[in-house]
Amino acid sequence: MRVFVGFVSLALVVVPAAKSAPQQQGNGATEPPSWAYPVSPPEDRSVPSDSSLYHVPGSDKSLTRAQILDSFNVPDWHPDGHPPMPDIVEHGKKPGVRGCGYCHLPNALGRPENAGVAGLPAAYIEQQVLDFKSGARRSSEPKMGPPNNMILVAENVTEGDLKVAAQYFASLQLKPWIRVVETNTVPKTKVEGSMMVAIEGGGTEPIGQRIIETPENLERTEMRDDSSGFIAYVPVGSIKKGEALVTTGGEKTIQCGVCHGPDLHGLGPIPRLAGRSPSYLFRQLYDLQHGSRRGAWSALMKTPLAHLSEDDLRNIAAYLASLKP
Repeated sequence: MRVFVGFVSLALVVVPAAKSAPQQQGNGATEPPSWAYPVSPPEDRSVPSDSSLYHVPGSDKSLTRAQILDSFNVPDWHPDGHPPMPDIVEHGKKPGVRGCGYCHLPNALGRPENAGVAGLPAAYIEQQVLDFKSGARRSSEPKMGPPNNMILVAENVTEGDLKVAAQYFASLQLKPWIRVVETNTVPKTKVEGSMMVAIEGGGTEPIGQRIIETPENLERTEMRDDSSGFIAYVPVGSIKKGEALVTTGGEKTIQCGVCHGPDLHGLGPIPRLAGRSPSYLFRQLYDLQHGSRRGAWSALMKTPLAHLSEDDLRNIAAYLASLKP
C-alpha cells in the first residue's frame, strides 16, 4: 500500500488502452496520443498539515512533506552524488523561476514528463530555453503542464542564470535510469502529477501501440528521490523495428548517427539520444514533425521525419531508450 499518497497530485485520469492513433480534431488537426502527453486535471495544490519525516534509501536526510514539495528549495537526498548545485538550480528565483533541479532533479536525470538534461551540450540547453521564451518551442498538447512551466521559467530567467544552469547540467553524466521492457500487457495506469502511474490493484491490459513509462517505485519518485528510476514498457518487436530505422533509415529516413554521432551520444551542439526517456523522445519527434518545435536547428529534422508514421516514431524512441547512455 502506498504511504505517500498525494505528494504530487490529488487528482487522476485513467488513460484508456484503446487510444493509440491520433484523433481528428474539429479544425482538421490531429490530437497527440495521450500516453505520450499525459495531462493532469486541475490539482488541489494545498499542502495538508503533516509534520511526519520521510526518508529514502541511501540517504541520512529527513524531510517533511512541505520540504519535499518546495520547488524553491530543491530536495537533495543524495548531495554526494553530484557537484554542488548552483543557486539557480537549487533555489531558483521567485516568483517565476523554480529551482531547475526540482523537475530535472539534482543529478539531471529527469523524469518522463520533462527531460533528462545530464550531459547535454550547454549551448543546446540554452537554445531550448530561448526557444521556449520566443514561442518557437511549444508542446503539441497545450494542456500539458511541464512544457508550460518551462515557458514560465524561460520568460523570467536571466541570461546569466541560464548560462550557469546550462553549464552545470552539461557537466553531469547521463547514467542508466530507464529500464526498457518489451511486453504485450502492462499495468493499468492513470495520470498523476503529469506522469503515468500504475493503478494500485488495477490489474493489467494490452499495451496496444503505446509506450507506458512509469516509476519503478512511485513513493520514492514522489519524494523526488534522484536514485529511483523508471521502467518503460514498449510493444514486442518495437526495439528491433526502431533499430532498423535508426541505423539504416529503413528506406524511410536518414540514419540518426549522421548528425547525432555514431554512438548516438551527441555531436557538437547536437543532443545525445541514447538512453533517454522514450516518452520524452517520442514527444520531441512528434512536436518537430507537427511544427510545435520550430526553434533553431529544428529545420534540420524536417527531412528525416517527413515520411515517418507515428508507429515509426514510437519504435525509434523505444530503441533509443534501450541503448546504453
